[in-house]
Amino acid sequence: VQLVESGGGLVQPGGSLRLSCAVSESIDKSVSMGWYRQEQREFVASITTSTNHTAYAGSVEGRFTIARDRNKNTQYLQMNSLKPEDTAIYSCFYTNMDKIYWGQGTQVTVSS
Repeated sequence: VQLVESGGGLVQPGGSLRLSCAVSESIDKSVSMGWYRQEQREFVASITTSTNHTAYAGSVEGRFTIARDRNKNTQYLQMNSLKPEDTAIYSCFYTNMDKIYWGQGTQVTVSS
């Protein structure tokens, strides 16, 4: 399984970005998927496939939203009201019955 991320970049404080993570297999096979940011060593958001339950880190609750498109086998992270402390490399993850897979990471920089 391969994961390809896109959507990172430079944004001003208060701005928005949407990250995408395309998966090379049907995401109906997943157990869970989500996003991790490296600098903070923090799982940002996740979604459990069987229950559609979402979970967020307290630091992003109310600002970030995780979503998935089963037709495109893609998950998304919509990030609003971005703050400088959100600056990090964001990596998507995807788990199925075999193992966990990781994307290559995409840089998000929040700065004026």
